[in-house]
Amino acid sequence: MTEVIDLLKLFGGFVYLLMGGDLLVRGALGLARESRVPPMVVGLTIVAMGTSAPELMVSSFSALSGYPELAIGNVVGSNIANVLLVIGVPVLIQPIVCNQDNLIKQTSLMIMVSVLLLVLCLIGTIGFWSGVLLVFILACFLVATTRGMSVMPGVGEADEELERALGMPGTTTNISLFIVLGVIGLPLGADLVVEGAVGLAASWGVSEAVIGLSVIAVATSLPELSTTVMAAFHRSSDVAIGNVVGSNLFNILAILGITSMLVPIRVDPSFFRYDLWIMLGSAVLLWMFVLARGTIGRLWGVAFLAAYAGYLVSIF
Repeated sequence: MTEVIDLLKLFGGFVYLLMGGDLLVRGALGLARESRVPPMVVGLTIVAMGTSAPELMVSSFSALSGYPELAIGNVVGSNIANVLLVIGVPVLIQPIVCNQDNLIKQTSLMIMVSVLLLVLCLIGTIGFWSGVLLVFILACFLVATTRGMSVMPGVGEADEELERALGMPGTTTNISLFIVLGVIGLPLGADLVVEGAVGLAASWGVSEAVIGLSVIAVATSLPELSTTVMAAFHRSSDVAIGNVVGSNLFNILAILGITSMLVPIRVDPSFFRYDLWIMLGSAVLLWMFVLARGTIGRLWGVAFLAAYAGYLVSIF
């Protein structure tokens, strides 16, 4: 009976998270459009942060509640899912071409940030000043991008893709309502997810890290998955690949950065035996496609999904 209650908490929490994130993104996009904010800034901040809002709330609540393994597992697991699952599914619909301008620069930054995470984890605890460093790198990246020094592929079209599929509020009242409901829904969902995840970990006899790397990582990657699938149907490869690269950067720089500034995150040594290397290997795999300016076709999509399924089986 306890396990059923934990599953219901987890499911209900994910519903709150997805609905809250969706309402917040749409409300913020509506506000940005009313305020005439440039599309590039909208794509890099509102869309990227909005789709990462579930991970941010879950990681913050996990760390503050005394479950750091859940927080770090959520970020590492989401980055693995973003490459193997979030790219693996849409390429079954439409192959993704990795030849966009400046994509090499962005994926190279993703590799460097992933290596930086490995170094920070090696220290044992990601503390306040490590968080400041991560957020500073994010701020520099955003400033450089908005000034045209490095363009994130697809961000200019990301808000258009979301608007076409979901619609945006058009009046000030509706915009305010969407934002308020999103701000309310996200923390409620995060609290339920953390409670349900900790309960399930105890019921299943696994660590909180495993739940964070698997169940929560998949669920909090659903916004990215929906965006890339949407982009695949519209034959927009740059939106799909840009969404994944941007999300992986935000997961490390923003989510771990902000969370560790709130509370130190202790890194369990078990992450070094396997999961962090899978995360880095997945990022390198995507980087190799970009360096070769290649195409991720359907066969590779099957391989990505099979690799992800194998990873999930192995951690359990």
